[in-house]
Amino acid sequence: MKMLEILKKELKSYFFSPAAYVLMGFYLLISGYFFSTFVLSTHYAELGPVLGSMVTVFMFVAPILTMRLISEDMKMGTDQLLLTSPVTVFDIVVGKFLSAVFVYLATLVITFIYPLYLKMYSSPDMGPIISGYIGLFLAGIAFISIGIFASSLTENQMIAGSLGFALILVFWIISWLGDVFTGKAKAIFKSLSFFDRLNNFQNGIVNLNDIVFFLSVVIFFIFATIRVIDKRRWS
Repeated sequence: MKMLEILKKELKSYFFSPAAYVLMGFYLLISGYFFSTFVLSTHYAELGPVLGSMVTVFMFVAPILTMRLISEDMKMGTDQLLLTSPVTVFDIVVGKFLSAVFVYLATLVITFIYPLYLKMYSSPDMGPIISGYIGLFLAGIAFISIGIFASSLTENQMIAGSLGFALILVFWIISWLGDVFTGKAKAIFKSLSFFDRLNNFQNGIVNLNDIVFFLSVVIFFIFATIRVIDKRRWS
């Protein structure tokens, strides 16, 4: 499949350069710091606050991870080669998206050492930990989809990264706007908030509506990215 070829190409770009290792190392360093300081200072066998901090850190990492995925091709002119080759825009976008998801997932797998450590030395409630990781993964892939959309809007990687972070931040703090309004407007803003939905996962609540919400965000921004590239293709 052409999508797999794009995926392999992007994974080589990540792992044959320092980029992926630096980002993974930074993420693991910060998350490890949060884990060690929380466990040592509170002696609580739980990961809720740690996972919440890991989501916040990935808000900054995701735009950097994705900012080159499409903007680099635009800058180098290789996007035209891709678009004129026998490969669909869907394959290009999804292949690049999955490569970033793979890097993120590989990093998350390494952090499984945190619950294993708690399990070795205490008796943690694994329910909120498992649901918290599910929420962390879903929020992460939503961030990645937003980042790749931002990357499709400009050939400047720094602008793409800044725009991606700005869009992620909007979804993160939009619930604050809900506090300004009442009635239906309040409910709409609250329903669009990443923060409120992640709280459910961290509290051990796996709600189908929350899962559908994050997957809908992913589908929406992947579709929007495809439309942006298609528009440029025929312009």
